[in-house]
Amino acid sequence: MKKFSNYIAVLILTGMLMLMVASSWNDSATFDEVAHIPSGYTALKYQDSRLNPEHPPLIKDLATLPLLFMNLNFELRPDFWQNPNVNDRQWQAGHALLYEFGPSDGRVGNDPDKILFAARLPIMLLAIIFGWLFFAWIKKQYGSRVGLLTLFFYATSPTILAHSRYVTTDLGAAFGFFLGIVFFLKFLERPDWKKTVWLGLILGLVLMFKFSLILLLPIYGILFLLWVWAGPKVRSLEDLASATGASTRNFSAEKYPCLSNFCTFGKLILAGLLALAVIWIVYAYHTWNYPLSQNLTDAQTMLQSYKVPYVADADLLLIKNKFTRPLGQYLFGFLMTARRTAGGNTAYFLGEVSAKGWRYYFPVIYLTKEQLFFHLFSLLALFLTILKICRGKKSSLAIKEWMGDNFSLIAGIVFIVVYWAASIANPLNIGVRHILPTFPFIYFLVSREIVIWLRPLTFEPQNSFFGWLRSFYENYLKPLPKYFFVFLILFLMTMNMLRIFPYYLSFYNILGGGINNGYYIATDSNYDWGQDLKRLATRLEELKIDKIYLDYFGGGSPDYYFGAQTLSRTVKYEPWWSAKGPPPAGSYFAVSLNSLAGSQAGYNSCPNKCGDATIKPEDTYPWLKNKTPVARGGISILIFKIN
Repeated sequence: MKKFSNYIAVLILTGMLMLMVASSWNDSATFDEVAHIPSGYTALKYQDSRLNPEHPPLIKDLATLPLLFMNLNFELRPDFWQNPNVNDRQWQAGHALLYEFGPSDGRVGNDPDKILFAARLPIMLLAIIFGWLFFAWIKKQYGSRVGLLTLFFYATSPTILAHSRYVTTDLGAAFGFFLGIVFFLKFLERPDWKKTVWLGLILGLVLMFKFSLILLLPIYGILFLLWVWAGPKVRSLEDLASATGASTRNFSAEKYPCLSNFCTFGKLILAGLLALAVIWIVYAYHTWNYPLSQNLTDAQTMLQSYKVPYVADADLLLIKNKFTRPLGQYLFGFLMTARRTAGGNTAYFLGEVSAKGWRYYFPVIYLTKEQLFFHLFSLLALFLTILKICRGKKSSLAIKEWMGDNFSLIAGIVFIVVYWAASIANPLNIGVRHILPTFPFIYFLVSREIVIWLRPLTFEPQNSFFGWLRSFYENYLKPLPKYFFVFLILFLMTMNMLRIFPYYLSFYNILGGGINNGYYIATDSNYDWGQDLKRLATRLEELKIDKIYLDYFGGGSPDYYFGAQTLSRTVKYEPWWSAKGPPPAGSYFAVSLNSLAGSQAGYNSCPNKCGDATIKPEDTYPWLKNKTPVARGGISILIFKIN
């Protein structure tokens, strides 16, 4: 059964990889990829991390490693490399790397599609590795059926499929939280020096996947306290000596009952110091050729008027010192992220535009962006859990025993609660991808309850014919309706993912209006991230449209995709926007739904002001009101014919 379950897991992951590769093939650059790709490429090649410091380097390094072997046309051009505007550098460099650079002899420049695929492939492979490790970890603790069901939910999640195909840090963050939690649990089980070193190394690495992984620190604190209260206790003097690294002659377990926990806490501090050393080493490489004067100027520019000035001042002191500079650069990026998170980002949600965020944003997005069939399983799992709690023992001893025996479940629950609480509390509401790290653990918790409900099969030998009949009925006939129900839903989930191919980023379930109308809920990385520009060019060619007026949001380049190098003929285009009024009669106009929805939010719900974002009447596309698009470019760009 063990090998058979492994074969099924490989089959699921193979199908997942095929879907990711095939669905991303015609995706143009998303908005954030234009910043992440040049950042990783220049940091690796030139050991200079001046681009995109608000994201740690390791996931970007992984993605752009293949680019070092592609002999790309690129140089550190002063217009972006020395641009005093730190935020603008990354976008200018990305546009140059993907669409501009070419040798002076007139040959063509870089191929953006090849660059995008080469940089996305490592992220896809990371998703496969993550899926396999997550499956293996669950199988070891709760059996192959729980592991396989969890892996199935992971591989058929539209959110996981969508954001495992792009050069962003979201999938890396999910992988990082998994590694950080698993190695912490291993450490708690046996806090010897080997586990301490491993925890420190892993913690240091994953903290450089995404700055949100700093949440591991309070999660560790909560889990440690719960472990002290309810975790399995050291049962022998030899175990205590092994866990603390001491000799059994120096103490007795009865005399020093708290010594193990005290030493465990001390080793946690050492693991934290080792993590800082790992961060120092990686950032020392990434700042090796970053001029100190430029580094300091950039930090002073970005941290001026920081809300907590003494923190910014402390960071500048770290950067000024040659030895502490790598840690200062890490802190610089973290402070940039913290300020942006606290300040929010102007976004569209349910007919309103605001930078202040909405407390109900992530619950609504989660409810509408995941498969409705999975929510059905979640409701069933929640009902079964409540039923068990009501029927179970209520004593504190029983609760402690259950927690001690199921501490991996407790860890998953603590992580989900802490992460969701932090996400709901901050106003940065720009995508379901920001809560993606919790999804695998949600799949795990749901899968365990469903498998328990299905009831494990037993094959005890029977001494009589009637005993055999009873066993056959209990094992095969009685649970048959449950298995039929579960496999039917799993089949429908698979068909649903095949049906919406390749538009996983734009997926909304029926509650959210479906894939065609989900943009009424939210846009940006939930629906329209600029991924359909290449499909728009192909659609215009199919419709034999020679010129298009265009309002495009994203990381793609119309100059490139509407040119003869990608189409059989060149499609002329002219940038356009609402305030310019309608294009000439008889012409065609294409608009990204991220731009259209955000503009018309003011028109539909509050003509002059939405939330804290002012929308001028001339920017609301009044000349598109009540007009029906004649076609779509992909799914996220509407094409209108102007009458």
